[in-house]
Amino acid sequence: MSSVDENGRLRVALCQLDGVVGDLDGNVERISAALDTATAAGCDLAVFPELAISGYPPEDLLLKPRFVADCASALEKLAQRTGDCVAVIGSPHSDDRGVANAAAVCARGGVVGMVHKTNLPNYGVFDEERYFVAGSPDTLFSVDGIVVGISICEDMWVDDGAVDRLVAAGARMILNLNASPFRAGKHDRRLEVARRRLAGAGVPLVYVNTVGGQDSLVFDGTSFVLDAVGEVVARAKRFAEDVLVVDVEAGAARPTLLPVTEVPATRLSTASAPSAPRHEELTGGIAEIYDAVVCGTRDYVLKNGFDKVCIGLSGGIDSSVVAVVAATALGPAAVHGILMPSRHSSDHSVDDALALCENLGITHDVVSIEAAHTAYEAMFTDLFGDRDPNLTDENLQSRLRGVLLMAVANENGWLVLTTGNKSELAVGYSTLYGDTAGAFAVISDVWKLGVYELAREHNRRAGSEVIPVTVIDKAPSAELRPDQRDDQSLPPYEVLDPVLEALVEHDKTPADLVAEGHEASFVHRIARLVDIAEYKRRQSPLGPKVSAKAFVRDRRMPITNHYRGVGGR
Repeated sequence: MSSVDENGRLRVALCQLDGVVGDLDGNVERISAALDTATAAGCDLAVFPELAISGYPPEDLLLKPRFVADCASALEKLAQRTGDCVAVIGSPHSDDRGVANAAAVCARGGVVGMVHKTNLPNYGVFDEERYFVAGSPDTLFSVDGIVVGISICEDMWVDDGAVDRLVAAGARMILNLNASPFRAGKHDRRLEVARRRLAGAGVPLVYVNTVGGQDSLVFDGTSFVLDAVGEVVARAKRFAEDVLVVDVEAGAARPTLLPVTEVPATRLSTASAPSAPRHEELTGGIAEIYDAVVCGTRDYVLKNGFDKVCIGLSGGIDSSVVAVVAATALGPAAVHGILMPSRHSSDHSVDDALALCENLGITHDVVSIEAAHTAYEAMFTDLFGDRDPNLTDENLQSRLRGVLLMAVANENGWLVLTTGNKSELAVGYSTLYGDTAGAFAVISDVWKLGVYELAREHNRRAGSEVIPVTVIDKAPSAELRPDQRDDQSLPPYEVLDPVLEALVEHDKTPADLVAEGHEASFVHRIARLVDIAEYKRRQSPLGPKVSAKAFVRDRRMPITNHYRGVGGR
């Protein structure tokens, strides 16, 4: 049995940080600064995200023994800086069983205890069984007389798992360290799971999530506290770093059925009155997707050492949305537009692209590809003979633009943002080494209809038509041949997108969709386009994940694939 405070509360700092994978020194400084803030606020306890030391996900860095050892050294350095405010910090931890995804409890200059993640997710974007050994709930911690149970991310999502066992063993408060990636609607799902997990237990939950972009993953933060009856009493910022200070009332004292580690600390919060809880605004729908792609774009560019991006601007909806996202994420001065008209470009498209640049306040160049296009045509006459322009000619124009963008980026040390959307990537309506040339695909996980919503959302926030209404209203076109429109090659997006979403995000087969009433030849044609475009997607740049299932990382389909989903061959 542990000594207990019968009606206690702890002042807890939810330290929601934007760490960088592998930047151990930088992560130590970020954690130290947040710990100083928590201590100054009179906090008894500061809780940090999952793998805060290493950044999340460290992936195959964890296979390097030196990396894991360096993480241990960084943790020790942090522990030495702790005083009476107890810090719970996520870090890799190696012992004789292997490497664990761990939470270290630190106080008064040392590591007091270690908790290993029990449930290792191995689905979707997660691959933790590749790297970690699983632990089990084997201890509770007494922080100033209040018995606390510590869990890590997936542990909360599993029925009869670590959290249930910690509560049953007498925990009066649950701390849950997370690196939970964003997808649309994810916060509501977290709340649903958390409330179900603690329903009737009379125990509060402190949920701390990481924030920021890491390659294709985006973490929204949105850390929160549930009280003992499941009400949200405080919520941290979304898509931004935050130190949220909350006075958390512990559940009733009960007998403890696990060993209890006493954490040496002094109750700091008794010196001040309870702090008022803070509830940050929670966006939903297209607004949260907008914020996610802005966050993912900002962190990908800045964390990889770039200070400026360039974008090919066509006057179409996709490149316009990428431009406004980039300007929002990085500032207009960090964005350069390049207009590359051809003989098929309409005057209104050029005018729309120029208007967008003026509205955003971004620099731009206009470089016609006509001379290069004509030169290549002459070269190809010897190879192909006289022939009418065809798909090869259309792809050539796209590749010429890709070469030009990459040359400008190379010359200036910039990074190219590509403009393809999820609908185009799904059916292969893109040109390899052309409009796929670049480093980061901002809207690659947004269906075409969603791109229009993003445009309207930006204009709503701006209070003006930053993206000209003519861009939003015009029929989508690649403008690679006279009078070309997307609906000459593809069904209208109002028809196409729901079928693509069913095939890609919900794992439906053509047979499933036909059984639901869709026209068979249409469904089979679209499914075939999705299958044969897999090789293109593998060679396309990554982009921020905002849906339930993004290409490549979430959806790992074979390129060589003869399954047609028609109920047999």
